[in-house]
Amino acid sequence: MSLPLRSTIAALVAAAALPVAADADRERENLARLEHELALLASEVRAAKADAPSITRIHFQYDNLARDLDLIRAGIADHLDAPRHPRPIEPLKGDYRR
Repeated sequence: MSLPLRSTIAALVAAAALPVAADADRERENLARLEHELALLASEVRAAKADAPSITRIHFQYDNLARDLDLIRAGIADHLDAPRHPRPIEPLKGDYRR
């Protein structure tokens, strides 16, 4: 395979990877924003629990909701904190004739 053809293929592969990297960054930004919003929501849940009437026949389980929100936030944080290692790519052979 000629050097210009190899360079062209390498450039095409690199260009194809750019949208994937941009999508991954956008996903990380969205997840970080969701995690922040869930933190704000958890604060609202605590405030609602403090304001809830103590004498009612049926009580809303604010503690269960808070635990569920914490679990969701932890899952998002685990994903965001995961190492971002590139996948190994098998090198091209470059020789297509026998």
